[in-house]
This record gives sequence, structure tokens and C-alpha cells, in this order.
Amino acid sequence: MTRLHYQPGDRIPVGAVLVSFAAAAPPATTPLPAAPEPPQTPPAPPAEISSARSPQARSPAATPGTQRVLAAPVIRRRARELGLDLTAIQATGPGGRITLADVERSVQDEHYAPADTETPPTQVTTPADRSPRGVADHTPAPDFAQWGPVERVALSATRRQIARKMAQSMFTAPHAAALDEADVTELERFRTRAQERLKDRQVHLTLLPFVMKATIAGLKQFPALNASLDDEQQELILKRYYHFGIAVDTPRGLIVPVVHDVDRKTLVQLAVELGALVQRTRAGKATLDELHGSTFTLTNAGALGGSAFIPIINYPEVAILGMGRAQEKPVVRNGQVVVRTMLPLSLAFDHRVIDGADVVRFLSLLMRLLEDPTQLLLDA
Repeated sequence: MTRLHYQPGDRIPVGAVLVSFAAAAPPATTPLPAAPEPPQTPPAPPAEISSARSPQARSPAATPGTQRVLAAPVIRRRARELGLDLTAIQATGPGGRITLADVERSVQDEHYAPADTETPPTQVTTPADRSPRGVADHTPAPDFAQWGPVERVALSATRRQIARKMAQSMFTAPHAAALDEADVTELERFRTRAQERLKDRQVHLTLLPFVMKATIAGLKQFPALNASLDDEQQELILKRYYHFGIAVDTPRGLIVPVVHDVDRKTLVQLAVELGALVQRTRAGKATLDELHGSTFTLTNAGALGGSAFIPIINYPEVAILGMGRAQEKPVVRNGQVVVRTMLPLSLAFDHRVIDGADVVRFLSLLMRLLEDPTQLLLDA
């Protein structure tokens, strides 16, 4: 062994070289008598043989983003969806080709991806991308120990992924937001009656499935909110399916599992699926398919007692809907002060894709549907 590339306790990137060995140069061979003697050349240096994490790591390790890789288009697309740099993935396929299993194994090494992590095709991972801010030109932190005791705690793999994701969203999409309140007094009465009927089926029906259904109606009327922007081609990708990411608070950090085909499911189906999906996510048992593919995201701070807030877009989506805590408040109705149950709503959106006027119209539609359960069930 000539070099140990990492020390105990270091974080080792997938496919990185762990140990290098020096082998003796091969013995010189005597040229055939009939052939002219070749010119003298300096002896070859000792060959370096590298050993990486997996048994297949016999091919030279590449610096991420610098070497051409062999992978089928479907493999490249999957790597982009997961936010992976193909040059950092150890290939195990024939002829050094990267397989789908290689890509999925790289994700599992990080243990968990908190959300959809699609990356534009031209993005290349650089040392600057490894910083939480995602930019190279940043100010180093001061020595806080000069003012008192400190403790340094390494970020978990999930927290590092969340940091990269949030920085990518904030530095890519110009955020704007609209906030309003929906009167859900009648909807709460309807939900309470429905919950009584579902008690024997052990279904917990919250406001979230109703908001999801109202959102479907809004996205069909304003399809730009259910899209992604292809910066390279300068095209808006309108998605004709409705997969909703649901932000879930877990011991590892914020994870966003996905409820697929929301438009095709009933309120009861959504309630059942949400309950099971949240439970699996908090237990760390959600599958990769359940963590990717969302077209729009909802985040509910109401369960924690939060009111109005402005969420960060789940990039490469273009909008995210935040729900606060539904609570009774005095409001004016027909010149009278009455107590109504009000639900705070906030929509953060990518201002490159949609203008504020359409966002206000979208929120107004949501509020009308949530204020009238009958209309909601008819339209959604």
C-alpha cells in the first residue's frame, strides 16, 4: 500500500478511491533479432492500482464531471431525476457501462432523498456545489470559539441533500408569493359529519384531501402551475398528470413523498393513502418511486400550530401551496361580526413562469371551492 486516501471518520463519496498500491514495473522483453532495435526510452514508472468501495471497482476512478461515461439514455434520464453525476457512479455493466442498479445503489448510499431532485441536463457537479449554499464565492464562517464554547455537529446525508435542494431552488427560481384566507366553516362541518361515518373504517379524514381536490381544479384552469421550465430549451413543460408532493416532518428532516394521480382518487382514497404514506416516510420505509415524480407540492404547518408562512418551491416544480392552522376568528359577514373557521393559504411561485395576477386568480378559485363543499365535490 502506497497511499490511504481517507482517514477513519471521513465521508467517502460513492466510487471514490480508498487505497492505492504500487506494483513493480513489468520486466523488459528482449527484442527479436530480425527487428531493428527500438530507441532507448526512460523506464516506465510503477503502475498504480486503485481499490474502490465495490468489488467491480477495477476501472480507473474519474473526477466527477470530467470523464465521458457509457450509459443508455434511460439511465441518463434517471440520473438527472435523482440529481446524480454519472461520472461519480461506479459502473458494473459490460464494457464499463452504468446500469440502472448502479444508479439506484448510489442513491441508497445517501440513504434518503428528501424530494424530487431533477437536475438540468447541463449541470455538472463541482467542488462549489458541495457547499450548503451551492455557490463557490462564499464568506468563511468566523471562529465562533473565540467568544465561547461551541460544538460542531456533522450534517446528516439527508440534511446535506435538503441544503443543496433549498439552495438550488432559491438561487434558480425567482420566488414570489401570494397569501390569503379561506373560510372553511361549512367544509369543517361537512368533514366532521363525514368523519363520523368513516369511524368504523378507521379512516382519518383531515382538511388536506379537500385542499388537494380543490388544487386539482385550480391546476386544470392554470396549467402553468403544474409545469417545469426547461431553461436550456426555453420551453415550458406542461405536465398532463397530477402527482402531489406532501411535505412530511421526520426525525431525519423534511421529506417529500409523492401521492400519484391525485385527480383519479376519491377523498377517502386520498385520506387512506396519505395516512399510510406519511407513516412509511417517518419510519424510513418509503420507496424511491414514492419520493420522486411530483408535479406540485403542498406543505401543511397547521398541524404544528403554524399560521401564515412562505414555503420554498420544490424545484424543478414552479409552485408550492402552504397551509396554516385552521382556527376560529372574528370576521365581517354582511355587515355583522361573526366567528368563522379560517384557513391561511400561501402560494409561492416561480415568477419566470407565471404572473401574480394569475396566482391571485388561482387562490381565489381555491377559496371559493373550499368555502362551498357542494361546489368542491361537483368541480373536483
